[in-house]
Amino acid sequence: MATHKFKVGQKMNVTLIGFGRNAGNGLFEIVRLMPADNSGQQYRIKSMTDGHERIVTEAELA
Repeated sequence: MATHKFKVGQKMNVTLIGFGRNAGNGLFEIVRLMPADNSGQQYRIKSMTDGHERIVTEAELA
């Protein structure tokens, strides 16, 4: 069983590709570890700039 690479509370700079023009690139905090899907481990992240949350895969963070 695969484990999450990142931890809740960890902050990182993220460039979200494929979310459209207003992706909210910048500093994000991991707020929740989500169950894996076919794409791999998932995370709920929150923008430190605008407070918006989204779910991304581990590959999108790495």
